[in-house]
Amino acid sequence: MISEADRLNASTNYLRTRAPRLSASGGLSSGQRLAGLVVPAMVVASFVVIGVPAFQVCATLLSLLYLAIVSERVVLFLRVTNQRGMLVVSDEDALALNEFDAPRYTVMVPAYREPEVIEQLFASMQQLNYPPSKLEIFLCLEEGDLATLERAREVGVPSCMQIIVVPPGTPQTKPRACNYALTFATGELVTIYDAEDFPEPLQLRRAAVAMQRVSPRVACLQARLRYHNVGQNLLTRWFTLEYDVWFTYFLPALVARRSVIPLGGTSNHFRRDVLEMVGGWDPYNVTEDADLGVRLHRFGFQVGVLDSVTEEEANSDFINWLKQRSRWYKGYLVTFFVHLRHPKDLYRHLGPRGTAEFALFVGGTPIMGLINPISWVTTLVWFLFEPGPLDRVFSGPSYYVNLACWLVGNFCMVYVVVLAALKRPEPKLLRAALLTPVYWMMMSLASAKAAWQFVTAPDQWEKTVHGLGSPRAVVSLPAEVVDLREHDAVR
Repeated sequence: MISEADRLNASTNYLRTRAPRLSASGGLSSGQRLAGLVVPAMVVASFVVIGVPAFQVCATLLSLLYLAIVSERVVLFLRVTNQRGMLVVSDEDALALNEFDAPRYTVMVPAYREPEVIEQLFASMQQLNYPPSKLEIFLCLEEGDLATLERAREVGVPSCMQIIVVPPGTPQTKPRACNYALTFATGELVTIYDAEDFPEPLQLRRAAVAMQRVSPRVACLQARLRYHNVGQNLLTRWFTLEYDVWFTYFLPALVARRSVIPLGGTSNHFRRDVLEMVGGWDPYNVTEDADLGVRLHRFGFQVGVLDSVTEEEANSDFINWLKQRSRWYKGYLVTFFVHLRHPKDLYRHLGPRGTAEFALFVGGTPIMGLINPISWVTTLVWFLFEPGPLDRVFSGPSYYVNLACWLVGNFCMVYVVVLAALKRPEPKLLRAALLTPVYWMMMSLASAKAAWQFVTAPDQWEKTVHGLGSPRAVVSLPAEVVDLREHDAVR
């Protein structure tokens, strides 16, 4: 029997005790902090001492870095089709999984200050089609979140679910809540859903069948994420296109190449023994999902993409979106620098191609947002005013290299989004795709905020508000899950 003190200790300290080098709790290493001071000083000194040639070299290197980040994404997009790299389980095979053969499944739904989505959450979880005797669903709520606790009890907790109340502690984050709930889990397989999620009813069955078919080295299956409120406004359409490209093209292509997979924060299905072996979720990392994907790869495990869709609510409010996106970018920066604390070890685990892909995807995602405004403003000033200093920087070979990188890189990214839009039936998506550069400006703002918070508040978790869109219609409850077994609340 696990004591409460042990549960609390595991929720916060398991990873940093088991693998301190891979925990974000330690912040930057001494070498990274030193480099953070020395490298900028050397760059500024080169500008002062060498002058224009130093600016030319710096501008060209930034352009080449940007082009490398973009090129990697374009190559992945063009090499994959909708099915390649995905694990497909038919409805017939999923429904053929009987109660005896089905592995025990633990579903965890962490929620914080989300009373407005509790009713739809209960409906969503009740429509999951899985043998009732092999299913446990935990609603993970913080002890101080009285509004959500009261709303859950007011609506009535379904018999298929039990509430796990997470005691107070720091850091108060989603991964800490998941680690705490994991100490109660009895399932061979574990998955995470967000409170606003609508997984398709057969997703657990598909994941269980797929796990039986693949190698034991495949430790996690990431289901595809899609938004149900795509038509709400321009922001939700941009968000939808971004997710389509990411989950339908980029991730399957990375899987096909056996590359590092930065997981999404929901609908990832784990083998519980492997999840515990690699240290669970890092409570000090605000994108614990991406970090866990990298860590699984470093431990020698693989991730698959499951052809099953979970629908979410796309952010429809700019301020809310900015908080969410800056948290994601900050977490990518944290993950990038945590795994770069010991570059030789990272290179040994990932190899040359894996290390490059890790840098371009995990580090490159927020870095691309930071480079964009520098490139745009510099180019605009140069074209409009042709100031002497910039004219000298962008001259000769430097001019052609930077111009080619700027034109080719931006064109390729718009091209990728437009192709993704053409594969969807909604005509408004194509118009949104053509306006993608406006969305990039928003991403750049989020990247700048993320970079600032990376320095000032790396483990601060800014809450995303849900329930801003129109409610999604709930699928009728499948007959197979009407009489799920009863659970008493843990607390």
